[in-house]
Amino acid sequence: MWAELEPVGRSERSGGYRRFAWSRADHDLREWFAAEAARRGLDLTEDRMGNQWAWWGDPDQAVRDGDPGVVTGSHLDSVPDGGAFDGPLGVVSAFSALDALRDKGFAPRRPIGVVNFVDEEGARFGVACAGSRVITGAMTGRRARSLTDADGTTMADALQAAGRDPHQIGRDDETVARVGAFVELHVEQGRALVDLGHPVAVGTDIWPHGRWRLDFPGEANHAGTTQLEDRHDAMLGFAGAVLAAREAATTHGCVATVGKVAVTPGGVNAIPSAVTGWLDARGASPRAVRRAVADVRSMVEQAGGVVSEESWTASTPFDAVLGARLQTVLGNVPALGTGAGHDAGIFANAGVPTAMLFVRNPTGVSHSPREHAELSDCLEGVQALTTVLEDLAGAQGPGAGGRA
Repeated sequence: MWAELEPVGRSERSGGYRRFAWSRADHDLREWFAAEAARRGLDLTEDRMGNQWAWWGDPDQAVRDGDPGVVTGSHLDSVPDGGAFDGPLGVVSAFSALDALRDKGFAPRRPIGVVNFVDEEGARFGVACAGSRVITGAMTGRRARSLTDADGTTMADALQAAGRDPHQIGRDDETVARVGAFVELHVEQGRALVDLGHPVAVGTDIWPHGRWRLDFPGEANHAGTTQLEDRHDAMLGFAGAVLAAREAATTHGCVATVGKVAVTPGGVNAIPSAVTGWLDARGASPRAVRRAVADVRSMVEQAGGVVSEESWTASTPFDAVLGARLQTVLGNVPALGTGAGHDAGIFANAGVPTAMLFVRNPTGVSHSPREHAELSDCLEGVQALTTVLEDLAGAQGPGAGGRA
């Protein structure tokens, strides 16, 4: 499975991946997921946002019985020039865990699902976890359709180009109701497990985080003939915002990053008439993050710019009962919080019992081609996920992570 995924969307120049929502690479990844489901005789469905679900067992009957299914999986899209493990490791491990359960003759009492969430990274349209946000109602279909990429293409246009009806996307309570427990396996996006000397950890929570758009107006003019005192250079305000974000994060004890910028007209010899940047801010304390963003907002507004909040995800603790059960069946592995957002966080905020498993990343680097996980650690992750699924899919009631 890993070998089949390896070339899809890979840049020959950087060695990283450019797997963006509703692109050709995304289409190929979706076909791969469907083929893996068919190979195992799983029932493949899509929800109103296009997220793919492969079911072992009947999830609708489980809902009628009052004991909905156990779901695992992750996403297959990437950030620009991202690594191979962020997302795909969770999907490949999910299929591998199902194979392991079948090899040992396990017959699940509750159905088991494998999910591929669309547009988790938000790399194309700017809002992370769009697939899970829309179906849980955290983002409306109308707003999702209106999001635009760097070329000005709306999500609605991209969906239509991919042969889909953009007006079909929206909240999908029926799909969400099928999920009695969700366990997402993910490569660790830091180096805590290296320091702890352990290949696998159970997630405890996701830090609060958000994204803000920073717009700066200016006036286009000739870079060689316009006197400095006559310039209205939109880039100066943007540059100040980048520095302000770093200072505010240091002051308030969080992290803040400006990692994307769009410049108009974008010529080397032209003074920018408009600059748009995107701020990502996160931290263990929501108050600290909000204070840091407020400092940046003050600086931007003083420079004549505008700050618009594009997304905000509150502090997200994972289900305590489910987490304790994972600790019990796995033998008290380390517990870790994370500053990275995940579809698991969206489902947890929607009231679905949710947990995460992290697999050691020896480089501690993520969102980069240097992201890595050793084969032995990946197999430890599959073994842990197999143990968890066997326990949850063979158990019943709230103590197993099911809904009361």
